[in-house]
Amino acid sequence: MSTVTPALQTGHIGLNVSDIEQSKRFYQAIFGFSVTWESQEPGRRCAFLGDGQRLVLTLWEQSQGAFAKDRPGLHHLSFKVNDIAEVRVFEARLKSLEAHFLYESVVPHGEGQDSGGIFFTDPDGIRLEIYSPSGASENPAPTASAPTCGFF
Repeated sequence: MSTVTPALQTGHIGLNVSDIEQSKRFYQAIFGFSVTWESQEPGRRCAFLGDGQRLVLTLWEQSQGAFAKDRPGLHHLSFKVNDIAEVRVFEARLKSLEAHFLYESVVPHGEGQDSGGIFFTDPDGIRLEIYSPSGASENPAPTASAPTCGFF
C-alpha cells in the first residue's frame, strides 16, 4: 500500500451568502468573474462564477446574518496574484468600491517576510486576501508574533 498522497488542487470555492445579487456584484466588480450558470428559483438561488476558463466561485443564498469568525468553518479565502503591482490594482479597485479593509494597506504575511497582500471582507463579512509571493516587505507586519492572516 502506497503512502504517497496524490497532488491536489483546489477546484472551486462555495460560499453561503445572504444576498445573491449583492455578492454577485461584489465578486464580479473585484475579479471580473462572469456568471456561468445561475438559479433564480425561490429558496434555491445560486450563482456559479468563472474566469472564462474555469469555475472559481459558487454562491449559495442560504444564510442570514454575517460571517462568524468565532465558529468552526472557513477562516479566510486567499487569492494569489503574480506580483505586488497586481495586488495594488486590486487594492485601488476595492477602495473605489469602499470595501472594508482589515489592515490599512499592503502588509507582509509576517515580520521579515516578503510575501503579503491586502486583507478585506465581502458583503457578508467573509474574510478575503489577495497576495503576492514577494514585494510586500515595505511595511511592517501588523503583529510581529503571529502570521498576519492568522488572527485578524
